[in-house]
Amino acid sequence: MENKNIILSYLPTVIEASSRGERSFDIFSRLLRDRIIILGSKIDDEVSSSIVAQLLLLDSENNEKDIMMYINSPGGVITAGMAIYDTMNLIKSDVSTICFGEAASMGAFLLSSGAKGKRLALPQARIMIHQPLGGAQGQATDIELEAKEILRMKTMLNGILSKNTGKDIETIKEDTERDNYM
Repeated sequence: MENKNIILSYLPTVIEASSRGERSFDIFSRLLRDRIIILGSKIDDEVSSSIVAQLLLLDSENNEKDIMMYINSPGGVITAGMAIYDTMNLIKSDVSTICFGEAASMGAFLLSSGAKGKRLALPQARIMIHQPLGGAQGQATDIELEAKEILRMKTMLNGILSKNTGKDIETIKEDTERDNYM
């Protein structure tokens, strides 16, 4: 939480003048008005909830206009990322995904999940895909259950990556076997 407080203390404010006076916004709220969402951190449940809420809000305001999601993320929790993915597919608005900085792991998965023809990476961006990571511990039965679940997730994620990219499943399996930087 301490890191988030440091970030908030450096958060720029935008001041807009109108006939009724001045209004100030934090920079992310101002970008949201232009249908721009910034995913600029590790993906956890808190970040996921915020991104999902922004997607739902923008879609409810106008589901015929695109939403732009800028991604600079090292990845994160699979279930948190899948909540974002499911919401991107639930809403009617097309979500354009743009990588700036890095889209790794779940960040790369979400980048690939933008609307077809509306996915891009800036020239110096770095993209990395790999298989899901796990760290099972406990009783042998618990480890076995966790291993089955991570293999199920690997199959699911590879299938979606294959669909998103148009690459055959065997190519995706090979490309995600180890950290693969693009």
